[in-house]
Amino acid sequence: MTIDVLIVGAGIIGAACADALAAEGLAVMVVEREAVGSGATAAGMGHLVVMDDNPAELALTSYSVALWRQLVATDPRRHEYSRCGTLWIAADDEEMAVAREKQHTLSEHGIACEMLDAASLYACEPQLRPGLRGGLRVNADAVVYPPKSAALLLARAQSRGARLCSGQVIAINDNGVLLADGSEIHASKVLVANGSASVQLLPELPIRHKKGHIVITDRYPGMINHQLVELGYIKSAHAADGDSVAFNLQPRPTGQLLIGSSRQFDVTDKTVEPAILARMLAHAASFVPALTNLHALRCWTGLRAASSDGLPLIGPHPSRPNVWLATGHEGLGITTSLATAQLLCAQIVGQQSKIPIAPYLPARFEQLRN
Repeated sequence: MTIDVLIVGAGIIGAACADALAAEGLAVMVVEREAVGSGATAAGMGHLVVMDDNPAELALTSYSVALWRQLVATDPRRHEYSRCGTLWIAADDEEMAVAREKQHTLSEHGIACEMLDAASLYACEPQLRPGLRGGLRVNADAVVYPPKSAALLLARAQSRGARLCSGQVIAINDNGVLLADGSEIHASKVLVANGSASVQLLPELPIRHKKGHIVITDRYPGMINHQLVELGYIKSAHAADGDSVAFNLQPRPTGQLLIGSSRQFDVTDKTVEPAILARMLAHAASFVPALTNLHALRCWTGLRAASSDGLPLIGPHPSRPNVWLATGHEGLGITTSLATAQLLCAQIVGQQSKIPIAPYLPARFEQLRN
């Protein structure tokens, strides 16, 4: 059987791409060295959030969140989907001004959101510390359980004819890929969709590792109603260097809470680091003091793939024939997976994409064109 597209990586990005390409009738094979959705997909918080730090990010996230709503419409429980919304918290007048700017931008693009004064904020989330100024509620944001969604997407791709192969790709050659066991798989196109590990195959990629910590608690249903994010999170998420933490608290459909987040550049050791974990938890408790009384069940880390300009690489490698990229999504891989798959698929089959593809094309990086 001829393989039209061989996908490296069965995380949420690879699984979504396999599903989209198989739906178009292409012969697809996915190669994964571990379990489906076991890398950054399993490590992430699973938020589906519209972000507006720049027009390209807003276009990609809003398109993808809408695609997620379509995907889960018939049975949201299969994905552990919860439309809890996001509440962006403003600690002071300066952050309230940021919230108003955010509301203006989102509203202009048809994203339902509302400003909350202090009284409304505490009516929504009484566990927040006293003295906060207000916030912005984005109603349609949601959460899923990413490993389950990845498995469901890949299963649907397989029902459409895609195949899954267990193995580790160690090199890309003119005819396909070379596996660690010495075997080769031939394919017309190779799609690299394995996140931060993509730089092992393509060291020229403008991607750095960003390590993050997450804690999950026991079940405390009803304690928190929305995903809570401080407006200072944006500064942390886009910091260029150094270690940072930001408040991000997410209620799961199980009644558990996910507590984040941290960022460490160029760290590849996945060991949990007590110092940064303690810093992250203390910061979270400064927003929700009751967190100090909760029972934490587990903590873990993951590695985000961060591109140098903050946007993913979606499309053909400009100097490697038949090599395609779907990587560099940083902390928005779950959110943008479905849109990434549609944009990638449109390019491969020669269709018009729903949003402009230019901001995400790998050819925007000069180092890849040489």
